[in-house]
Amino acid sequence: MKKIGKKLLNIYNNSPLASKIRYSYITILIPLLILVFTAFFNMWRMNQKYSEMIESSIAASKFSLDFKDEFDYETYLVIVGNKSYDNSGLDEMLSRAEDVVTELEMITTNTDNLRRLESINKYLQNLRTYTARIKENLTKDNLYEQNMQIWENDVQIVTTLVKDTISEFIYYDIRDVQTEREIYNKRFATFIGIVFAFLIVTFIIISFLSYYIPRSISKPITEITEVTNKVAGGDLSVRSEVFEGLETSILSTSLNAMIDKINELLEQVTTEQTRLRKAEFELLQSQINPHFLYNTLDAIVWLAESGEKEKVVSTVSSLSNFFRASLNQGKDIVTLKEDIGHVRSYLEIQKIRYQDILDYEIDIDEEINECLIPKITIQPLVENALYHGIKNKRGKGKISIKGKKTDDGAKISISDDGLGITADRLRVVMNNINNRSDSEKTTYGLYNVNERIRLNFGEKYGIKIESEYGMGTTVQILLPINE
Repeated sequence: MKKIGKKLLNIYNNSPLASKIRYSYITILIPLLILVFTAFFNMWRMNQKYSEMIESSIAASKFSLDFKDEFDYETYLVIVGNKSYDNSGLDEMLSRAEDVVTELEMITTNTDNLRRLESINKYLQNLRTYTARIKENLTKDNLYEQNMQIWENDVQIVTTLVKDTISEFIYYDIRDVQTEREIYNKRFATFIGIVFAFLIVTFIIISFLSYYIPRSISKPITEITEVTNKVAGGDLSVRSEVFEGLETSILSTSLNAMIDKINELLEQVTTEQTRLRKAEFELLQSQINPHFLYNTLDAIVWLAESGEKEKVVSTVSSLSNFFRASLNQGKDIVTLKEDIGHVRSYLEIQKIRYQDILDYEIDIDEEINECLIPKITIQPLVENALYHGIKNKRGKGKISIKGKKTDDGAKISISDDGLGITADRLRVVMNNINNRSDSEKTTYGLYNVNERIRLNFGEKYGIKIESEYGMGTTVQILLPINE
């Protein structure tokens, strides 16, 4: 027995915390369930007993204690001729009495009372015999004295026996109810004692468990808490060395893994920030392109020589706005409205240079104007549309910039009706963008734009390209909507 107890204690000590708590609950719950089941069972049994006795008493009450007087008097009236037998209630009274006895036989469990009911049945059968003789004598003459003898010597004696027997039945039925009540009171007192003892035992068990279980887990939890406090204070060099208990050892291992992951993520964030700054710097450098600046200034000179003063002013203003938006006081994130202003300045300048081949339209829903976007995001895509789409086709081309709100976010599309991209080439371009490959210089601008959007807003946002060779290209940008 001692070995079994030691083995059970060892199993308990090595169990998970949840299992320990379950064992504690079960230790309390099983006796409680037994107690509740016993209480309900006893209550059910007593209720059944009382129901049977009450039903028996109700049925017995249907058997009128005045049966003797009523039956004797009714028989006398028939004999003296005040009533005919057919108009009398003798047969009906006997039938009702037999029905009551039959009902009592079905619900009575007391052996003595069952014998009494059997006797009453015999008495009723005798009464039927006597009334049948009286009825037969009434059909004959000069048998009045014989009927009176039957009434006095047979009917009245038997009805007296019926009355006495049913009175005995009711008496012993009531006595059984009182006996059962005494038994119930004793059982109830015993049950109260058991409940009181159970409560004492339960209190002792709960007191023991409330001390032992917290004590078995508080020490490792305290050690882990100290480590987490140090981590919260910025010390990522600490490690948890708790190996006791199933949950606390797992928690300790997980905490160490989390600290390692935090260190790894910090390094990753630093790397990503460096990449982001590099990408923004390279984009800014691409805006201050000497060829673009030279060509724009050359166009301004040409306009001035042609006397196009208003166009000179407009182009210089657009160039100024273009570089102002590129620098943007060092801000990395701007509103969509600001980035569209930057693109508009770029297209106005290019429209002067490529007025014979370039048309453009900008249509942005006002409800997404305040959406945030990395600066200089749309302009590189418009530049691609111009140099790789419009300029490579014959005739005039058009660049359309449209923006609207969708269920997924703000969607901006940059479309051109230029040369387009072949299916094979499009697969290569999308593969480089989605797999974050910047190895190919021709797709580096697209890669940079997509990478900056993802780094700032998450993986679900970025760019998507659709193109049909000979028909044109559409680049879609998906951005989050500000709430």
